[in-house]
Amino acid sequence: MKKADRKGSRGKSKSTRRDKSGRRKENAIVRYFRQTWAELKKVRWPSRREALNLTLIVLSTTVVMSAFLGVVDRLSDLLFSFLIDISG
Repeated sequence: MKKADRKGSRGKSKSTRRDKSGRRKENAIVRYFRQTWAELKKVRWPSRREALNLTLIVLSTTVVMSAFLGVVDRLSDLLFSFLIDISG
């Protein structure tokens, strides 16, 4: 029996799709996870100490910027209140 006869009238099934070189095509989802896993293997993950230091840097920067923006907000509030008082 010929290969074309075994497939039936529907043509190639999903499980036997092939690329131009005749190799079996990989499912897009499977390929995505395979490539993602390969990229994750290349990542240099920080040590516990490095992660702690970076976290402290982020937290301290957040606190400093919050204080700075609070001061700027209060000063602008005072300035605009003063300008409104002298104009009215």
